[in-house]
Amino acid sequence: MADLPEPVLIVGTGLLGTSLGLALRRRGVDVLLTDHNPEHLRTATGLGAGHSYDGRPVGLVVVAVPPDHVGTEVARALTSSDAVVTDVGSVKTAPLRVLEGLPGVERYVGGHPMAGSEQSGPLAASATLFDGRPWAVTPHRHSAEDATAAVEELARSAGAGVVRLSPEEHDEAVARTSHLPHLLSVLVAGRLAGAPPDHLALSGQGVRDVTRVAGGDPGLWEQIVTGNSSAVAGLLTQVRDQLDVLIDAVATGDRDSLGEILELGVAGTRAIPGKHGGPSRPTASVFVSVPDHPGELARLFADAGASEVNIEDVHIDHDPARDTGLVELVVDETRADHLQSSLGEGGWETHR
Repeated sequence: MADLPEPVLIVGTGLLGTSLGLALRRRGVDVLLTDHNPEHLRTATGLGAGHSYDGRPVGLVVVAVPPDHVGTEVARALTSSDAVVTDVGSVKTAPLRVLEGLPGVERYVGGHPMAGSEQSGPLAASATLFDGRPWAVTPHRHSAEDATAAVEELARSAGAGVVRLSPEEHDEAVARTSHLPHLLSVLVAGRLAGAPPDHLALSGQGVRDVTRVAGGDPGLWEQIVTGNSSAVAGLLTQVRDQLDVLIDAVATGDRDSLGEILELGVAGTRAIPGKHGGPSRPTASVFVSVPDHPGELARLFADAGASEVNIEDVHIDHDPARDTGLVELVVDETRADHLQSSLGEGGWETHR
């Protein structure tokens, strides 16, 4: 395992840059920060993410700026220092076009932590943002192996797990798992804008799940999607072709074609890796009515823990007409009946 070159200079103190600084500082890493936005820099240093850059030599530069500026900032770091340089951008092939033929390019290795939030800026940062998350490390054909090892150690030091991919493989993967889902979420959310209030009153957890990521910063997503336009456009074309089939099936009542599309969706959800990267396991949900008062969730989780059933996931849907919420506890399907019985004995209102 390689040592992490220090000090680490983080260029950009938004959500990811500040979170990375906080994550590294908890491990005792010497972190320096710089940003063209002085207010962001003051906030990040005040949060303890590192010290303002003082011009001294650094061992590793992490570029954490918006996608349109990644290539330029990586080039600036390569030409102004002898440090290993990486970034945390969402697209990996676009910066390489800027760096083609640049001296020192062997010291650059792309990176992309698969972590984030609909929130932005240093105040949304967290030292635990990367814990247990995949971090794609994307050496290009000229990358030095010691530079790649340093970037992999950066990811591990932040609490993430390393996934090594080529830049091209990375961009195809995130187009499928991140960029396309975001755009489809946006299209669904757009159908809600201006909808009659009585329609929106029927909103449940399903529509919240589908539209959650649509609340991301439009300016940032414009840069991400156009930076990965080829891979995203190809997937959108596939979706358009399938959407034509779906429209025809719905309009004509063709249940066979509709069923094939619905089954393909089920197969896709099962293909998503489960906990700890293992295969997805069958789960079931127990729904619990919880009063909207302080301490009720804690009491529910304590009672669920006493049942000795492991909670795999949790969703909360608020009842707009009453001071209660509906908490969905997702568990191994073989343990759902036991959890429901145990909670019922504790006085909770439950259903499956």
